[in-house]
Formats: sequence, structure tokens, C-alpha cells
Amino acid sequence: MTKTVLVTGAKGQLGCELTKVFTQHSEFNFIPTDIDTLDLTNKKEVIHFVKKHKIDYIINCAAYTAVDKAEEEIDLCYLINRDAVKNIVEAAAARGKAKIIHISTNYVFDGVKNTPYIETDITNPQSVYGKSKLEGENTLMKNCPESIIIRTSWLYSIYGYNFVKKILRLIKEKSEINVVCDQIGTPTFAPDLANTILVLITFLKKTKNFHSGIFHYSNEGIVSWFDFAKKILQLSETKNCKIRPITTEQYPIRAKRPFYSALNKKKIKKAFDIVIPNWEVSLKKCINLLTNKS
Repeated sequence: MTKTVLVTGAKGQLGCELTKVFTQHSEFNFIPTDIDTLDLTNKKEVIHFVKKHKIDYIINCAAYTAVDKAEEEIDLCYLINRDAVKNIVEAAAARGKAKIIHISTNYVFDGVKNTPYIETDITNPQSVYGKSKLEGENTLMKNCPESIIIRTSWLYSIYGYNFVKKILRLIKEKSEINVVCDQIGTPTFAPDLANTILVLITFLKKTKNFHSGIFHYSNEGIVSWFDFAKKILQLSETKNCKIRPITTEQYPIRAKRPFYSALNKKKIKKAFDIVIPNWEVSLKKCINLLTNKS
């Protein structure tokens, strides 16, 4: 039986990749939406949409992700990252059978650990963005515990605005750039996460066993922003730019970032029997796509 999958935030990086993945699988009726087709802050509209289209799965990729700007636009950040989640929950309840997969962030942690965060580690977000995403998580788990939350980190793809595309642009324009070396984590190639979400939903559809709860997903390996940038430079084969390491203190930003935010992926690998690519392998794929290499 064909299942109907709704994706919110479909014009974002992950949303674009999910669209590519799901439209290749006829066993799903795929409905991509964004702010122009579905306003998640309008509860009545969301409930009507989910009931009208008989949605079975809601993948919520919509989020306010401007981390520094969120320190000023606090109300808007919470409206999208917390209140809209409540509207999705109520729409799923009104539909009666819709399951929710919600995308969250490593920024719910404070970054004081020195080993990869597991799902049960204490959260302590340090920014408005992180706090709003945690409240979105709590809203979902409190009101609809039969849901899945996927925390991810350092997302990039060929779409939208991200670190990889920014570095590729800067190394062409400048002879020298500075990148922070004291923030440690793991990049996530959006197509890898999109394919994992397809695996999750296919697994749930076949087994009818919905593994609710929180899961962590990023590519394998651990790296600093500085070493990530150096690898981008190397793979781009650009020769006329140097990347210099600086500390976070030398790069003033409004929102505080976690110094260490690598994620432990054992839980999701075991639950769904998936293999996660190393970040360097996936980065090479992305740069090949962006630079039109075969």
C-alpha cells in the first residue's frame, strides 16, 4: 500500500535531497512543501493540509537556522523551531495515524564533553537557536512520544548556503582566509542523511515497528572547522590560497557555539542496520558535484 510522505522545509538543503530520493520510489506518494505552500505557524492550515492529503509520515526539515541572527530575532526563531512543531503534532493527532520524523541539531549540547555525545547525554544549549530547537524536541516528545528525532550537525550539500560552498567561494577570491580551529565536530552530507531517512521509513513501513525516540546522525569521523576547510581546499585543487587557524575568540560571533559537538551514531546504526560514510568520502562527492568533476 502506497504511503504518503509530507516533507516540510523542502527547499532547504535536506529537503531538496529528500525530494530527489523519494521521487525515485513509487511506493511513496511524496508531497514537498515550504513556506509558500504550507505555513507551519498556522495551526488550522497545517491540520487541514495533513487531513486533506491523508499524510502517513511527516518529515519536518523546516527550521530557523540563522544561528547568529536568532540572538536578535528570538520570537521568530521560537515560532518556527518550537511553536510550529506543536502545530505539526496537533495535525498528526487530528489525522490519527501520521508519524513524525523531526530534524534537530547538535547545538542542543554545550560542548564541554571530549567524547561523542550520545542521545541520553544532558542537554544544555548555549544559543537562542539551540534553546529553541531543544524546546521543539521537548514539545514533540511530550505531546507525541511515538515520534523520531534525528539530531545532526554541520549539514552541507550542493544546495543553499553552507560551509563547503562558502569556503570554495572564498579560496577563489582570496589569497588567505582564517578558520576557527578550536570547534570540533563532524560534517553531514545531506544526501547521506536523506538516504538514511528513506531507509528508516522503508524499515518502518515493512516492519510496522516504529522505533520512536532520539537518534544521532552525522558522517563518520571527527574534525575541526579548520581541518574541514583544509580538506575542501585540497579537494578543490586550488593552489593560490592559504588557510590559517584562529581561535573562536579571534572570530567574534553573536551566538555561542559548542566547542565539541561530535555525535555518537551507534544507536541509529544498530536500530536500522545502516552503514555511515566517512566525512572525507562524502565531502569528495560533494566537491565533485560542485566543480563538475566526473
